[in-house]
Amino acid sequence: MKSYTITVNGTAYEVTVEETGSVSAPAAAASAAAPKAAPAPKAAPKAAAGAGSVKVAASVPGKVLKIAATVGQAVKAGDNIVILESMKMEIPVVAPQDGTVASIDVAEGASVENGDTLATMN
Repeated sequence: MKSYTITVNGTAYEVTVEETGSVSAPAAAASAAAPKAAPAPKAAPKAAAGAGSVKVAASVPGKVLKIAATVGQAVKAGDNIVILESMKMEIPVVAPQDGTVASIDVAEGASVENGDTLATMN
């Protein structure tokens, strides 16, 4: 977990963000998630994710405010990948480890739920 101080309209808030993601999450777990009313728009371009890929998932429901990384970009653990807006706060979703961004699976403005895949890293 990482703690951040976020200032909204002059008021400082302490926020703890739990990073989620699994290297060996079974495919059945992804298909067991509740269906969505409409799929989120996809960003382009997308590179194919390999067998050793790591999913970068939303830890809170919200709206994609900004895509902070690009496909093919080398990132270090803790670098911002996507910025979400949730409960009137900006929530950074960071790389869980050093690697390369293989895909960005959401677009700015898309609504996401807790656990939705935002990006994939190799």
